[in-house]
Amino acid sequence: MKRNLIKIMTMVGLLAIGLTSCKKKLILSPNDAVTSQQVFSTPTGYTQAMAKVYGSFALTGNQGPNGQGDIAGIDEGTSDFFRLFWNCQELTTDEAVITYGDPGVQDLHNMVWSATNAISQGLYYRCMYQITLCNNFLQQSTPAMLASRGITGADATNIGYYAAEARFLRAYQYWVLMDIFGNPPFITDATKIGSVIPPQTTRAALYAYIVSELKAIDPLMVKPNQNQYGRADQAAVWALLARVYLNAQVYTGTADYTNAITYAQKVIGSNYGLIPDFTQLMLADDNLNSLTGGGSIGEFIFTINYDGIKTQGYGGSQYLTHAPVGGSMPTAKFGISSGYQGSRTTSNIIALFPAPPSTDGSNFPNNANPDTRAQFWYPGQSLNITNVTTFSNGIGVTKFRNITRTGAPGSDPTFCDVDLPLFRLPEMYLIYAEAVVRGGTGGDLPTALTYINKIRTRAYGGSTAGNITAAQLTTQFILDERARELFWEGFRRTDLIRYGLFTSASYVWPFKGGVANGTNVPDYRNLFPLPQSDLSANPNLKQNTGY
Repeated sequence: MKRNLIKIMTMVGLLAIGLTSCKKKLILSPNDAVTSQQVFSTPTGYTQAMAKVYGSFALTGNQGPNGQGDIAGIDEGTSDFFRLFWNCQELTTDEAVITYGDPGVQDLHNMVWSATNAISQGLYYRCMYQITLCNNFLQQSTPAMLASRGITGADATNIGYYAAEARFLRAYQYWVLMDIFGNPPFITDATKIGSVIPPQTTRAALYAYIVSELKAIDPLMVKPNQNQYGRADQAAVWALLARVYLNAQVYTGTADYTNAITYAQKVIGSNYGLIPDFTQLMLADDNLNSLTGGGSIGEFIFTINYDGIKTQGYGGSQYLTHAPVGGSMPTAKFGISSGYQGSRTTSNIIALFPAPPSTDGSNFPNNANPDTRAQFWYPGQSLNITNVTTFSNGIGVTKFRNITRTGAPGSDPTFCDVDLPLFRLPEMYLIYAEAVVRGGTGGDLPTALTYINKIRTRAYGGSTAGNITAAQLTTQFILDERARELFWEGFRRTDLIRYGLFTSASYVWPFKGGVANGTNVPDYRNLFPLPQSDLSANPNLKQNTGY
């Protein structure tokens, strides 16, 4: 099956050269029994090495400083990339609260994290580790290296695509670091790994690098939807550029909405299309969302692929299907053996949707809400949150389910088959619309309105009842629509910062700043601190203001 190609490749690569362990204290270090010369001696070795680069997005293991060692409080499941990213992007906002008392977790929603926060440290080191994997692959993939190993022809061409993809994955990880930490250390494949102490970059310089790197690899990538499912292609490059340009003012002080329009439109013009049913978006067979029929190629642009048999771990979509389930929520309808009674959402998000006709759970997964994106569970849950660590405080979420479109369970009730899209078409519609409304050129309001109403028509089950008029297409509406469409997909912190609402008193939510009714926090919280452990190890680093 198309879905399994990258997963099988990933497992082969990981078995061949190693990546992770379930043992909390294992130090991740090179396997001296297998040298780089041996791994990269054949085209198959390059495929296995590239599988390791991709596999690091989906599989788990503990990265301490420089990818070696343990971070206090981080267990195997927590070390998953998307789980760490999601915690920083969602638990810090109105979209999510959680019961967990693991080190650093409650500090996120209370917005009192420090330079020793286990979750932000984990994300930082995970990103740096994945960048290191990319750099290593690129150092071994130069034309000179391939020629020295006798790799030519179609094999060399294929490895050239791998190299372009590694550069994209590295750029993506540097975007995460730029967005969340601002001024991380910076090193590329131009420097031998371990030969220097990485210098610190600035946010503006990193922005310029990411944009330049993405433009450089654009012509080197496989054309849109022509790659194996789960591998990056040209559309993924354009999608990341659109996202970066939309946030340019935050990153550099200078807006660039025109380029956001340009690159969003390039993706939109590449024959992607919305699947008909939003409630099927995050299911065990959501790989089908890459193929909608009718001449379009679906809405998933680039995914992290998970498989309940081949990629077992307690992060990623396993976290998003199990953590929200508890109380009276029916585990069988989620395709899981048990829920973890963890994450819920707040009244702020519920208020963005129309009131459902019933809240007794009988119309699973969205209570027959006219907006099918309102996938919430009400029985036994209270809208009012008086204690973040009490699961019944806050509304349950039913968006991620380890079942197929036919209702059959996924391949394993403990682990998960739900692939997570890092980019999908509606984000591009929303970027185009926001950039146009904010004054970018190269687009127009009628087209922006058409894109927004495409999203809303799908959300309302094919009805135009939820469509809006041109007068309603404001920046505030778009922010609210992003919350409705992209809920729990890792966007909210970045969106609130772009709108100036993340730290300010003008927008609050339950227990923002650790106060029941919410309060403002200092603006330096718009960035996370660099880990104290890396500051101690790297004299080139200077801490972000306020920490």
